[in-house]
Amino acid sequence: MNLSDSGTSWFHPVDRREALAMTTSSLLGFGLSAQGLSATAREPTALEVFRGLFDQFRSLGQTASPGAVLPPVIAQIHVLRGLSSRAPAGLRDEFLVLGARFAEYAGWMAQESGNDQAALWWTEKAVQMAAAGNDRDLAAYALVRRALVTLYREDATQTVRLARQAQVSPETPRRILGLAAQREAQGHALAGDHKACMESLERARDLLDDASEAGHGPALGSVNLPDPVATVTGWCLYELGRPKDASEILDAEVARISPRALRSRARFGTRRALAHAAAGQIEHACALTGELLPITEVVSSATIATDLRRLARMLARWHTNPAVRELYPALTASLSTPEV
Repeated sequence: MNLSDSGTSWFHPVDRREALAMTTSSLLGFGLSAQGLSATAREPTALEVFRGLFDQFRSLGQTASPGAVLPPVIAQIHVLRGLSSRAPAGLRDEFLVLGARFAEYAGWMAQESGNDQAALWWTEKAVQMAAAGNDRDLAAYALVRRALVTLYREDATQTVRLARQAQVSPETPRRILGLAAQREAQGHALAGDHKACMESLERARDLLDDASEAGHGPALGSVNLPDPVATVTGWCLYELGRPKDASEILDAEVARISPRALRSRARFGTRRALAHAAAGQIEHACALTGELLPITEVVSSATIATDLRRLARMLARWHTNPAVRELYPALTASLSTPEV
C-alpha cells in the first residue's frame, strides 16, 4: 500500500518490476472475480459488515499510529467504490456513502500523520463520493474538517470563515451545525475574541443537545467525548488566557474520557497539562505530561505534537525546576521521533 503526496494510493503484493511482468489476470488474482464482486454488492449483509468494520477502524484509530490505520482504511475505500459500481440501485448509494465516510476518516488519519495535503485530498474525495451517493451533508462537515487543518496552522481567520460557511444552510443536520459552531469557537479563541467564542459555544450546546436525528450512517465527529462542548470550552479558555479556568474544566472532562480512547485522552490531556503549566502549576503539569508521553508515542499524532512543542517551550522557562529537569529529556525525545 502506498500513499503519495497528492493523496492517491495503490497497492500490490510485489515490487514494480515484477508487477510490470504480470498479466492483468494475475494482478486480480485474489479470488475477487467480477462475478463474485457483483454477487457481494447485491448482498445487504455485506454492507452491514462494512459498517461494522468502519466502527472497528475508528476504534483502532484511538489506540494505534496512523501508519497502522491508513493502509487498511484506504483499501476499504477502493473496495466500497468497486462494490458501488456493481450494486443494485437500492444499495449503490449506501456503498458510496459508507465509502465516503472511510475517505473522510482517511483524511483525519492523514492529518494525524502530519500530511495536510493528503488530508485535504481525501476530504475532497469523501465529498465527491458522498455526492455521488446523493448525500450532501458531508460537504458541510468537510468544511469543519478543513477548518481543523487551518486551526492547527493557527489561522484564526480561515478557521472562522470555514466554520461559518458550514453553518450557512438551514437544511444541514443539527449535529454538523453544532460541530461547526464548536470549530468557530476555537477560531475565535485563537483570535482572542472572548465574546464571539462564548456565543459560538452556547450555540454549539443548543444544537448538539437537540441533535436528535439519527443521520445517514455512523455519527460524524468525535464519539469519545462525554461532553464535547465542555471539553472544547476548556480548550478555548486556554487560548483566551484563562488557564486556571481551563485546567479545572479539562481536569473534569479528561477524567470522563474512556481509558480505551487513547488518542482523545492524549489530545485533551496535553491541552490540560498546558493549562496547568500556564497557570503556574509546573510540578503538576510535569506529572501529567509524564503520564501522557507513553500514550502519545502509541498514537503518533502530528496534531498532538503541536501542543507538546508548545508545552516544551513553556517548561523551558522553568528549566531550573527539578520536575522540569527530570521530564525534559523524555519530552524532547518524544518530539524528535519521526512521525509514521
